[in-house]
Amino acid sequence: MKPTSGPVPLCDIQAQYRALKDGIDAAVLRVLASGQAILGPEVAAFEQETAAFCGARFGVGCGSGTDALVLALHALGIGPGDEVIVPPFTFFATASAVCRVGAKPVFADIDPVTFNIDPSQIEARITPATRAIVPVHLFGQCCDMDAVWDIAEQNRLHVIEDAAQSFGSEYKGKRCGTLGAVACLSFYPTKNLGALGDAGLVTTDDPAIDKKLRALRVHGSEVKYYHKFIGYNMRLDAVHAAVLRVKLPHVANWLNGREAAAQRYDSLIEGANLHGFMRRPTTRPERRHTFNQYVVRVPAHHRDALVKHMKDSGVGVEVYYPLSLHQQECFKFLGYRTGDFPTSEHAAGEVLALPMFPEITEQQQTRVVEVIGTYLRQSVRRAA
Repeated sequence: MKPTSGPVPLCDIQAQYRALKDGIDAAVLRVLASGQAILGPEVAAFEQETAAFCGARFGVGCGSGTDALVLALHALGIGPGDEVIVPPFTFFATASAVCRVGAKPVFADIDPVTFNIDPSQIEARITPATRAIVPVHLFGQCCDMDAVWDIAEQNRLHVIEDAAQSFGSEYKGKRCGTLGAVACLSFYPTKNLGALGDAGLVTTDDPAIDKKLRALRVHGSEVKYYHKFIGYNMRLDAVHAAVLRVKLPHVANWLNGREAAAQRYDSLIEGANLHGFMRRPTTRPERRHTFNQYVVRVPAHHRDALVKHMKDSGVGVEVYYPLSLHQQECFKFLGYRTGDFPTSEHAAGEVLALPMFPEITEQQQTRVVEVIGTYLRQSVRRAA
């Protein structure tokens, strides 16, 4: 397959708009004509449709995936004096949301293959103050939930799914969004299901939690101007809900497209004899990996130079994530040191996300792999 000669974006979010332009434009105009810009019937319909897609009883729309995490923690009564176990290799919001409700994030290291929290590292982190575990289904693959559930049940802990990167992913036939007491979803534009901007959702099967979430997102009010809780302004805009409703019926095909693209990358990397240089993603048994990102590992001493080479060649690339959370300046107060979570730290030095979106073509992927191969050949010549 001859590669494309043009640039390859990390994620082409305009491709979906071009394909669904008439429906998306009509949905936006419908909201504008309704005069209902925040919450309202579009949001209610989206909540029901998305909860049904996940297999959950309830869905509560909110302003972002970060909002979803904060709302979930608060709805479960987690606050000052409590501890919540989270992985150190994840997006910042997983841990910052714990801090925002006044609780303390406690890190447990990750599995080196999936990048998800390692259940064997969790139990040693449990103290009398521990209230919850937040497994993050990173890059589109669910955590080892059987082990997480066992630990949570034995220690009477809540399980809060951070499913921001894994919409549609499955664990033993169950979709994420149903694998904890609550689940937190993000619809940031680059996600498996993406809005026009920030948007999020919390799913749950518990009617009491659902009721509290709905109050918390509107300043803690169950009845307008009567405030039962000190809540937040974390509502979902109707225009995002309307656009997401247009997109939702297409998600199944898009997920198939991501999986097909991942398989093509696997074959192209193998065919270019790069598999010794670049460790490809691994999908664990009984899981559906939806590849919100296609993340490889390369030797740490090559990673940053390869990133520069790819960008200079017009190929999109990103490092998710360059620094383990326990090493972030804002978390110094937690008292962790470099070396405390070596698996996370090693991952941060080696990971690299290749362009991934449902519409990516074989020619574009061939171009990506060709650029990586060119870097490696040049590197070998320089070393000779």
